[in-house]
Amino acid sequence: MRGAEFSELKAFAAVVERASFARAADQLGLTPSALSQTIRQLETRLGVRLLNRTTRSVAPTEAGVRLYERIAPLFEEMHAAVAEAVSSNRRTAGTLRINTPGLAARTLIAPRLGRFHRMHPEVVLDIVIDDSLSDIVAGRFDAGIRFGARLEQDMIAVRLTPDLRLSAVAAPDYLSRCGEPTTPAELQHHACINWRFPGSGRLYRWQMQSADEQLELAVSGPLIANHPDLMMAAALQGLGILYTFDDGDVEAAVAAGQLRRVLPGWSVTQPGLHLYYANRRHPRPALRAFIDCLLDRDVIPG
Repeated sequence: MRGAEFSELKAFAAVVERASFARAADQLGLTPSALSQTIRQLETRLGVRLLNRTTRSVAPTEAGVRLYERIAPLFEEMHAAVAEAVSSNRRTAGTLRINTPGLAARTLIAPRLGRFHRMHPEVVLDIVIDDSLSDIVAGRFDAGIRFGARLEQDMIAVRLTPDLRLSAVAAPDYLSRCGEPTTPAELQHHACINWRFPGSGRLYRWQMQSADEQLELAVSGPLIANHPDLMMAAALQGLGILYTFDDGDVEAAVAAGQLRRVLPGWSVTQPGLHLYYANRRHPRPALRAFIDCLLDRDVIPG
């Protein structure tokens, strides 16, 4: 295969995986117009249309799907081979691609970026924040971070956090105006802040649990969002009751009097965050170093 043909196929795979010329061009270091020209050259050379393009979306044709299904495993094997070659000299170097939900990016990765870079300056972290549970193998990620209940099968997983509790919270201003619910049933008469799953688009039904009862509730209110920062801002501004992970941000807001916990006897615990990667790969030194950093195993006790 000539170099130009390889570049064309690599460009085609990038567009399919990211469903966007702009995102694929950014990954490949090209302009969208140059990438579009590369795809046209590939389609002309093969004599078949591979992508259907509109002003808002791009998707593979039937021929494009068949071609991608054949070449994607080849690119994956090449990626693994290069990674193994780099790791053979034990250098902690190269680009490490991580797919992570926003919660893990904010609470686990962001606070440790500086330390990781100081300890491993030859590693480039390529972090993609993704709450839609993308396939890390198809996306050619080195690893992903997910909640334990949503781990993909046939993966090696490393627990990063204890199990996480969900709690209902609201601003004192909202509670003074609207009252405080004493039972989950009363949430039907309150403004609630809803989470929409990015992948499926469905709304999260609040799963609540007391000492002897489990409930699942559909609630309504003035805001539906798929980003936790926006939902937290809405709760702090008194828009309604938020049901969210009881993490450091929530604890800080409660301690500062900005939020109050409601229905304290009703919450649920979910499996904690795990980092996972394909079991057919030996983890590269960069990935092992990243795991050590997230677990604070790279800190020398003082």
